[in-house]
Amino acid sequence: MTDTAGKPVGPGSRAGAFATGDGLIRRRRRRRLRYSALGAAAVLVVAGGAGWAAYAKLSSNITADEAAAAELARYERERPTALVRGALNLLLIGSDTRAGDGNRKYGKDIVGQRSDTTILLHLAADRESATAVSIPRDLMVDVPSCLQEDGRRSDPVFAMFNHAFQVGGSACTIRTVEKLTGIRIDHHMVVDFSGFKEMVDAVDGVEVCLKEPVDDKAAKLRLPAGRVTLDGEQALGYVRARKSLGNGSDTERMGRQQRFLGALVNKVQSTDVLLNPVKLYPLLDAATSALTTDPELASLRGLYQLVRGLRDIPTERVRFLTVPRESYVYDANRDQLVEPEAEKLFDRLRADRSVVVIPEDSQKVPGEDTGSGGQDGPSPAPTFRGYTASEHTCE
Repeated sequence: MTDTAGKPVGPGSRAGAFATGDGLIRRRRRRRLRYSALGAAAVLVVAGGAGWAAYAKLSSNITADEAAAAELARYERERPTALVRGALNLLLIGSDTRAGDGNRKYGKDIVGQRSDTTILLHLAADRESATAVSIPRDLMVDVPSCLQEDGRRSDPVFAMFNHAFQVGGSACTIRTVEKLTGIRIDHHMVVDFSGFKEMVDAVDGVEVCLKEPVDDKAAKLRLPAGRVTLDGEQALGYVRARKSLGNGSDTERMGRQQRFLGALVNKVQSTDVLLNPVKLYPLLDAATSALTTDPELASLRGLYQLVRGLRDIPTERVRFLTVPRESYVYDANRDQLVEPEAEKLFDRLRADRSVVVIPEDSQKVPGEDTGSGGQDGPSPAPTFRGYTASEHTCE
């Protein structure tokens, strides 16, 4: 069949397709497919745009500690050498600065800032274990000459450990830790009061167990005995309180901080926060807003690579302990290292060898060999008083 111009018209021709019922159906189908493809593309663009916007926001939340990086580079030759490829040492610093809207209500602004909490976190090269070592703020150490905020350099001094952060910030603290331990610090993070609170709230609180009620006016903390889920504000008071809990010592406070961090690790792992984007985003938003890190970690990519290594470590292989210490011989209110136990601990961390922790009430003497090297082979492993993230204070 042809039209008036002599062109063929029929089911197989384009003109015929418009002239028959089958052609109309095919045309409508093609049109629907085209619109569906455009719609899917639009969804992907919007989703991708939102994803990129979220990524950009979270990355921009993190403050890169460029000043510390420059200062550490200046002293690169005197810094320890990393001995085991793949092992990582991260220094976590809790700042008690009152600067910033979220921190002012915790007291008047102080000159500079001090490290309320400092933890050396060692991640094994195989990422099958992690060891968190608290360094007492009252520990007497050699603090090197450091760059101060006013641009001048401080004199080297034998002083309390937290003096390093107050004088020269994170770079001075890192250099002090490296001088004390001989361990290379690969990364560091500084978290303030406000950031700590927000991270706890982002996981809907953390459960602890209290043997006795708590009533601390200074910390504005009133809690019943037993199992209690702490929100961010309560958690901050709990880990900072001293006089109303236990014997009021900084040592006991460090133990409480360690147990709380263990409970936080448990909460994050048990609720699959790291695998659930809906739960993970608020945590990341809170965490990144609170962080000042070395430039290499100051991005989501850098943090992801770190968290990925932590995600699958069993809680019983996440260990918390305090560096072996005793009262300083010249001042009972200060601390000094216990040797050779402290050096045994630093040696094992430098060599990426496992650390065995025993309960505080254990009859074993800290520093004694277990008689078995565990995963590291036949050599004995010394013991240290501490906890694992799998332990609960209620049990």
